[in-house]
Amino acid sequence: MLEILTIESGSIAEELGLQPGDRLLTVNGDPVNDLLDYLVEEPSELLYVEIERSDGELWELDIEHDSDEPLGLGLPHPDPKQCGNNCLFCFVHQLPRGMRRTLYVKDEDYRFSYLYGAYVTLTNLSEQDLQRILKKKLSPLYVSVHATDNELRSKLLGKRTQDVMPLLQRLVEGGIEIHTQIVVCPGINDGDHLAHTCKELVSLAPGIKSLAIVPVGLTGHRQRLPELRIHTRQEAFELCEWVETRQAELLDRLGTRFIFAADELYLKAGKNFPSLTAYEDLAQIENGIGLIPQFRLHAAEVLDIADPLELPSISLVTGVSAAEDIKTFAENIAQKCGLDLRVHVVENRFFSGYVTVAGLLTGQDLIEQLAGDSLGDVLLVPDVMLRDGDGLFLDDIHISDLAERLGVEVEVVPADPWGVWDMLDTLAIEFDAREKEKIDE
Repeated sequence: MLEILTIESGSIAEELGLQPGDRLLTVNGDPVNDLLDYLVEEPSELLYVEIERSDGELWELDIEHDSDEPLGLGLPHPDPKQCGNNCLFCFVHQLPRGMRRTLYVKDEDYRFSYLYGAYVTLTNLSEQDLQRILKKKLSPLYVSVHATDNELRSKLLGKRTQDVMPLLQRLVEGGIEIHTQIVVCPGINDGDHLAHTCKELVSLAPGIKSLAIVPVGLTGHRQRLPELRIHTRQEAFELCEWVETRQAELLDRLGTRFIFAADELYLKAGKNFPSLTAYEDLAQIENGIGLIPQFRLHAAEVLDIADPLELPSISLVTGVSAAEDIKTFAENIAQKCGLDLRVHVVENRFFSGYVTVAGLLTGQDLIEQLAGDSLGDVLLVPDVMLRDGDGLFLDDIHISDLAERLGVEVEVVPADPWGVWDMLDTLAIEFDAREKEKIDE
C-alpha cells in the first residue's frame, strides 16, 4: 500500500476523482509495496486498481489508457538499500569531507538498477529479491562484475561473496537481459583475469548484452585506503587494442562486439576512437562509452546547419578530459557563426587525484579558477555538473551563487553540440529583441 502524494493536473487520476492522501492498494491484482510495483504495471493498457480513500472507502477502478500515458499519480520514492561492500576502489570512500550527506550514502539496490541503469554487484540480493526480478521481468539490469573468479571478486569487493556466475545464469535463464561492467585495476583484475572474466560473461550471451571495460577512478583522498594506481599510457593503449581484438572475434561469432572500452581509456592511450557505429546501440553511453564519438558526430551536424549569429561574447566551461573536443567545436562554430566564443578549462582541485570529467566539477572550483577571467556576457555551464532539478553543484553551491560570485549571466546547457547550438540560437533571438527595444526607445 502506497499513499498518493500528488495528483497531476489534467491527468487521468484527476478525472477519476483521486486525491492526495488516498492509498493505492493493488494494481492488476498484485499488492503495491513500493513505486517499482506500480511503475511495472502502469504501461498496461488495461489496469484494475484498488484504492482506499482517505476516509476509508474502497474504490475498484477499471482504467483503459494508452501505454505511454501516465495516470498522473505522485507516489513516494523508495529509499535505496545500503551497500555492504568495502570495494578497494569505492569512490564514496575517496570523497573529501564537507559535502552533502547524501553523497556519502553507498546504495546497492536492484530496483534502481532497473529504473535508472545504476550498476549493482547483486551481493545483497535475497532469494525473495531474485524471485521478484524474475516474476516482474525487471529487465535490463546493470551489474558490476569486476571478476568472475570468486576469490578475486571477494578481494575486490572487500567481503566474501557468493559466486556471481550461477546468479547471472539464473537471471539470464529467467529472461532478464543484463549489461555488465568491469572496473579494471592495473595489476589486480587485468591481464589473464580480465580475459577469463570476459570469456565467462560471453558464455551467457545473448542474455548478457554487453560488457564495459572502465578504468579505476582515483581521487586525491585515499588516505588509509588500499594502494591502487591508474593505467599508464602504454597500458591503456594495450587494453584498447585487446578490446578491439576481442570485438572483431565476437562480432564474427555473436553478431555483436559485446565488449566496449571507456572513452577515458582511449584518451589516456592517445589512441584514435572507433567510428560511432562500432558502439552499436550505445548501450553503455551512460557509462562514458561512446560519448566522445557521438559528440564529434553531433558537432559535425551542427556545423553543417549553423548560420551567422549576432551575439555578445560568450564563454563555455568544461573539464579537462573532453577539453580538446570542446575547444575544437567552439573554434569551428565561432568561425562559422562569427562569434566570440571562449572555452575555459577547469581542473578538479576539489577531488584532485586523477578526476578530470566535467560531471564531477564543483562550484567551488569554477568560482576559484574563473574569477578574474574575461568571461564575456554569458557563461554556459554543462548540465552534467548539476544535480537534476535543483541547480546544485556537488558541493551544494547553487548556479545562482556562481552567477553572483562571477558577476556574469549563467545559462545551463546540455553537454552536447546540439544543446550548445540551441542555446546560442536562443540567446541570439533574445539579444536581437533587446537591441530592437533599444532602437524603439
